[in-house]
Amino acid sequence: MKAWRRKLMGTVLSLALAGTLTACGQSAAPVPGQGELAEPPKAESGTGGSEGTAAKRTVYPLKITDATGKEFTFEKAPERVASTSPSETEILFALGLGDKVVGVSDFCDYPAEAKAKPKLGSIMKPNEEALIGSGADVVVSGVSMKNDTVNKLRELKVNLFKVEPKTVDDVIANILTMGRIFDRQEQAQKVVDKMKSEREQVVQAVKDLKPEEKRRVLIEFSPGWTVGSGEFLDELITLSGGVNVAAGEKGYMKINEEKVIVDNPQVILYPRNLIDDKSGKKLDEIIRARSGWEKIDAVKNNKLAGVDKDTTSRPGPRITEGAA
Repeated sequence: MKAWRRKLMGTVLSLALAGTLTACGQSAAPVPGQGELAEPPKAESGTGGSEGTAAKRTVYPLKITDATGKEFTFEKAPERVASTSPSETEILFALGLGDKVVGVSDFCDYPAEAKAKPKLGSIMKPNEEALIGSGADVVVSGVSMKNDTVNKLRELKVNLFKVEPKTVDDVIANILTMGRIFDRQEQAQKVVDKMKSEREQVVQAVKDLKPEEKRRVLIEFSPGWTVGSGEFLDELITLSGGVNVAAGEKGYMKINEEKVIVDNPQVILYPRNLIDDKSGKKLDEIIRARSGWEKIDAVKNNKLAGVDKDTTSRPGPRITEGAA
């Protein structure tokens, strides 16, 4: 098989099949909190054509519902868009909408062009003044923004469209939705086709793995935090031929150090070069130094793998990338 890099999928896949550590990259600590809604936005009218048609165009007015259940009616493709989420910023640029982006969050750093866009503050609570001042026809936000913040911004007449992806299919649905809203359906379909192809390569590579060959995996995406079932990070581990040791619980949770010892993961994934604010230590150093964890197979056998946090934690178009 090919040597997969830079992705959680690649790391688990290579560890499961070859026992090697190949992931790399730098990252910033995420914010643990997540929302409750799991349904991707749904288009109700004005989509026109069939899925996969190359020259498909959006028919306006377009009615569409976001993850909060709010219905939007777009009379035409928005000319000015702002994003408070790195994932959604990546989607907008992937669809060729960079020239229409009038503002991004302080954490939007990909692609490089996004860094030059006006900054709107944090992903959870953006700067209200900057957001209103951007003059955006629509503002897209992601999983990190809580619904009370969404409602407050809407009270200020911010036309905020929220997505809440829980799975890779949700991410794909969001990209197609953005393609419909902005009349970039052809571009959206190309992005989605590439993602599906990359995912299928992983599925095919691990399809013959026997249960005893699948590695037990713990992912510590932020100091003291892991993820259970029902989230896309858990799905990526499973798709890649791993078994998430935290899958018995749902959502994002604090790590129970004693339980991890009992679960005995064979692989521990963490954001490479992440420095813990409290201790000033790298996360992998913290993991190795925990009491009793020297008995865990992953620590004992040096199977700690640093992954590119941005690409694995952002539910956007790069989530399924593998080596070309």
